[in-house]
Amino acid sequence: MKKPPRLSSLIDKAVFDYNLIEKGDRILIGASGGKDSTALIKYFSDRARRPARVGAADTSFEYKALFIKSDFAPDFPEGIRALFRQWGVPFEQLNVNVLERVKPGQKMSCWWCSTQRRTELLNYAIANGYNKIALGHHMDDILETLLMNMLNKGEMASMPPRLKYDNFPITVIRPLCYVSEARLIEEAETCGYAGYTCTCDYQDNSGRKEARAKLEALTDGDEAKKERLFASMRNIQPLYLP
Repeated sequence: MKKPPRLSSLIDKAVFDYNLIEKGDRILIGASGGKDSTALIKYFSDRARRPARVGAADTSFEYKALFIKSDFAPDFPEGIRALFRQWGVPFEQLNVNVLERVKPGQKMSCWWCSTQRRTELLNYAIANGYNKIALGHHMDDILETLLMNMLNKGEMASMPPRLKYDNFPITVIRPLCYVSEARLIEEAETCGYAGYTCTCDYQDNSGRKEARAKLEALTDGDEAKKERLFASMRNIQPLYLP
């Protein structure tokens, strides 16, 4: 059986295919303490120390990990902080009161919290001269979003690997777009940072959970089928569509 490519090789391919890292980039990485963002941050740490062809380190870009802590979220895992120190990762925590932003009659939710934290990432990036924000969305996340939009909104849309904001000098990148969640779980177990998930009292991911179940049923959990489903988004045949 053919040995699957290394995680770093999959991310390298995404970086090359979508031109995600460019010379002079200042990249802000959203850190949650979970397996996805931790794997992404480890990649940036490794890449920054990677010898270039001329013998020098790949220092053509800068990066920083930022944890947006809401008023009700658990503290950032100390074990992950220790790994960041070991990996030489520049890291900062920004405390944000999300609950006070909930409007009268509005229900607190994962979506609202995520929106507020994404806004803070964007504001921090703009204020501190970062031109890109890297997020830890993986292939399964992207495919689940595709299904949710198709079934709930009647549109073919998802989370692109590279998205340039129209109104802000920021580009969002998703270097894990070719990586399945199963690979990330395996990596987290191998590297010793598995197990951390959000444990707040406002979790309501029923739509996402339903999409995840549909994706697994559609692909039989087969990673190759997921890869082909992802590839189909770049292989549109307009002649055979309405």
